[in-house]
Amino acid sequence: MKLLNKISVILRCKNEEQWIGHAIQSIFDKIGICEIIVVDDNSTDESISIVKSFAQDPKLNFSKDNNYTKIKIININGYSPGKSLNAGIKKVTGKYTIIMSAHCVLKKIDINKTIKDLDKFIAVFGNQIPVWKGKKIKKRYIWSHFTNKPEINMYSNLEERYFFHNAIAMYKTKILKSNLFDEYLTSKEDRYWINNQVKKKKKFLYDPAIEVDHHYTNNGNTWKGLA
Repeated sequence: MKLLNKISVILRCKNEEQWIGHAIQSIFDKIGICEIIVVDDNSTDESISIVKSFAQDPKLNFSKDNNYTKIKIININGYSPGKSLNAGIKKVTGKYTIIMSAHCVLKKIDINKTIKDLDKFIAVFGNQIPVWKGKKIKKRYIWSHFTNKPEINMYSNLEERYFFHNAIAMYKTKILKSNLFDEYLTSKEDRYWINNQVKKKKKFLYDPAIEVDHHYTNNGNTWKGLA
């Protein structure tokens, strides 16, 4: 499988210079060279310079080099989670799309297994290991959903709805293009999206064999009350 033509990865970015390079390198290491789409919300740090360091120069032959790939950078104004994802989805060319947080580092994934799972499930999301300034944090509150057991249509008693998380999730691209995210929501666009899919009798999978380290950021909603 030529992954460059099969897989696209969307990263949302807002001043992610500390982790975005690690995120992209982990994609190369665990999946291979594939299309990277960065949706940037007016970053003022070195994030985009770091992203560009991974970009393939079409004038040069990088066919044997595993450090460069096709990079698309999209700038948006009036940020919302759904708006940024939809902007990326519209530019995707791969058959499959991975959405990953720019401050996550991919540790584990069996890409061929996940592709097979997408023949049965509308989407697949993975395990997250919360890391606060280098320290792994006990899985309380939202993190308690990320167990070591696979689960179909995970339901959250904490939120009283089905639970899904876009920090690491994979979809068939055609599904996303025909089912875009709600651009009016200020958070949890992933939960609203998956609950709408379950209403349509669709199934989704939580697979802990997909795993990321989810690193702390000052403005991350996921971290409120934990650090």
